[in-house]
Amino acid sequence: MSRVSLPHDAKAGPTKSEVRAVLLGKLALAGEDHFVEVGSCTGAVTVEAARRAGRVTALERKETRLSTTEKNLAANGVSGVELRNAEAPEGLPDDADAVFLGGSRNYEAVLDWAVEAGVDRVVMNVSRLEVAGEAVDAFRERDLLEEVVQFQVSHGYELAGATSFDSDNPVYMLVGGVGNTDETPEVAADGGQP
Repeated sequence: MSRVSLPHDAKAGPTKSEVRAVLLGKLALAGEDHFVEVGSCTGAVTVEAARRAGRVTALERKETRLSTTEKNLAANGVSGVELRNAEAPEGLPDDADAVFLGGSRNYEAVLDWAVEAGVDRVVMNVSRLEVAGEAVDAFRERDLLEEVVQFQVSHGYELAGATSFDSDNPVYMLVGGVGNTDETPEVAADGGQP
């Protein structure tokens, strides 16, 4: 995976590189795909997606953040991305193959759009536990949920001649799409039958 340069700040943290690696694996973008990002912020995910998908549309409701996305795309030599200063779901195209929700604003309306548009890959990252629980319910209610992944990344630093770690916030990644839900049997907390 080639590096992403983010010389322009959006006053909000980008999706970390380790999280982007998992995200891109879950999206499995190909050259014929139309990828849509809701809440492009720094453009980190948009840059990575543009290197894989045939078409990319990035929505950002804040003009300053959309400008940051545009500058960071240019800094990475990425062109051809359709940038939209719009609120989701109103500004979303009707022909997306894969969508990433980088934030939780209006996510239920975006999920409704994804169902109506027949989006086969939907991924949402959440860092707040309460929102993660509500989002899982929203994915389930729309028959979108395939899996929930929770992970935490820690980075090493030198401390008194040895290595210690600073950890990032945990990320809850909800993965699914229209027609991609698996019928998995219920399992009790002890691993047996409920």
